[in-house]
Amino acid sequence: MQNISLLVIAAGIGSRFGGLKQIASIGINGESIIDYSVYDAIESGFNKVVFVIRREFQKEFKENISRKYAGKIQVEFVFQELDALPNEFSCPKERKLPWGTGHAILSASNLIKEPFCVINADDFYGRESFKKIIEFFSKDSKNLSMVYFKLGRTLSPFGGVNRAICELKNGFLRNLIEKENIQNNNGIITSNNISKLDAQAPVSLNMWGFRPFIFDHLEEMFINFINKNGEDLNSEFLIPTVINYLIQTQSEKVFALNSNSNWFGITHKEDIPFVGSEIQKIVDNGEYPKVLF
Repeated sequence: MQNISLLVIAAGIGSRFGGLKQIASIGINGESIIDYSVYDAIESGFNKVVFVIRREFQKEFKENISRKYAGKIQVEFVFQELDALPNEFSCPKERKLPWGTGHAILSASNLIKEPFCVINADDFYGRESFKKIIEFFSKDSKNLSMVYFKLGRTLSPFGGVNRAICELKNGFLRNLIEKENIQNNNGIITSNNISKLDAQAPVSLNMWGFRPFIFDHLEEMFINFINKNGEDLNSEFLIPTVINYLIQTQSEKVFALNSNSNWFGITHKEDIPFVGSEIQKIVDNGEYPKVLF
């Protein structure tokens, strides 16, 4: 069986949450969402996990997260640094925001030489989702993939969320359309309180099946991004933008993999007890052991 890695993006600031939501405890034994994702990855056949974090959070991650995985899966860390830029560029002194998910993935280019799955640290994707990625890599040797969920199952009861709506055709991703502040108001799903959205619409939650050649695309596109947007303190180099470009230029094909797993995520602090209770139901059903690690 080929080596497959899990890349966990955990360097975000979490402005709406107001803290380090990536390691927030949601399980009865202090488990974080990351713990469940790593457990699912191990059970599905992944053999390495790489965490993209901010340097100042290294101690918290090692104490609260990675040390429990010793002997079960190879663990690596990489820092997403503001000054990790091509040689001819420098970061504006006033910038505080990380450069975005595309840059986060690019940060791991020296550690990953095998097919890999990208996830967010604060999203619970369910084991079926990880198995879909493993199955894809076992059958396809050249393309990319994305796991998608139904919009109505990915909303927070405590406030708006942002989602990338997927346009699909013949099993492939054709386009990603970003929608902001999506909320369910009495069964009516809206974006920014205006446009009505279909609860069955497929959405991306940043779970991707990539191959190492994606780093070449990211490097080239990041240079173009910095040339155009480097002085904008709030600009972000985002994976949906990269994927849309690769699809529209016919540079790559992206298979769309539907997951029926339960999805849970932490956007607002109020999400923590809700997510914890929902995951506990899954534990009580026997899908996870009471003690993961």
